Amino acid sequence: MKLGSMVGMRDDPQAFAAHARRLEEAGVDHLWAGEAYTADAVSTLGFLAAVTQRARIGSSILPIYTRTPTVLAMTAVGIDKLSGGRFMLGLGTSGPQVIEGFHGVPYDRPVGRTREVIEICRAVWRRERLVHHGASYHVPLPEGQGTGLGKPLKIMDHPVRERIPVYIASLGAKNVEMTAEVAEGWLPLHFWPEGADDVWGAALRAGTAKRAPELPPLDIVAGGPLAIGDDVEHLRDNARPMLALYFGGMGARGKNFYNDVLCRYGFEKEADGIQDAYLGGRKKEAAAMVPKQLVDGLCLVGDEAFVKDRIAAYEEAGVTVLNVQPVGPNGTKDIETVASWLSS
Repeated sequence: MKLGSMVGMRDDPQAFAAHARRLEEAGVDHLWAGEAYTADAVSTLGFLAAVTQRARIGSSILPIYTRTPTVLAMTAVGIDKLSGGRFMLGLGTSGPQVIEGFHGVPYDRPVGRTREVIEICRAVWRRERLVHHGASYHVPLPEGQGTGLGKPLKIMDHPVRERIPVYIASLGAKNVEMTAEVAEGWLPLHFWPEGADDVWGAALRAGTAKRAPELPPLDIVAGGPLAIGDDVEHLRDNARPMLALYFGGMGARGKNFYNDVLCRYGFEKEADGIQDAYLGGRKKEAAAMVPKQLVDGLCLVGDEAFVKDRIAAYEEAGVTVLNVQPVGPNGTKDIETVASWLSS
């Protein structure tokens, strides 16, 4: 099992560079940068490529609706060059509130679009003259659209690799099945080891059965807050507001993918209550309703025995990259401790 960690752009570039290097020195193998409606992730990833030397760097995630497939492919080529072949292209669909509300783009055919984006990216990286006609994307534009002057082109640069790893953030059954079929890695959010197989096991197995033999085993990237100590259990409750935001506020009623996952874990009553409270402006009440069993299961916060137990649970559930966020008084020293456990 490898170690990963999310990093976010900071106002002080020097402090951000020092933080990234410290994570790398502590034993982090994968550094991830994401975007929702924040600063873009590509700027952060280019910066990380310049200030780190060993860790792989990945987008978690670039929403597919916000860029053309070829721009995603070109971006991956650029960051892969800057990092010396360390880049992982993490993609996802985000949700309709962000895509339609912030970007002004229709949120349609998420699974099919994702599959087509991957196909186009891989064709670009192989330096093929790009010809793709799918349900969502037509490259070049067909006759009767545009000026009629478009012609098949291939990328002018020579990519460091013709197969840059693609990681997909997916939660729904069809999207997870597609991920297991075609991607190098999976980025599930709120992955609870004890409930993961009930929620996603069938989809993962169905996708794996169709997986091309040349693909490596699917990387599964999941984890949570990290704090090791005899008096840090209270820090688990710090995860509640963010969980309540996702389960209650990240999506409209009836169109909240994270709330759906909570229901599929068996917490239907709590899911309804959290959403009602959050959308009603009662955020503290919503946070208090997040099930303790789930909070404890998602957090790596406790004494050594507890944290080792959670790591074992993640590993047993198939996680290959343990993503951790230091939240305790020891800071990145806790990452060093986990790294030493994993290497022993």
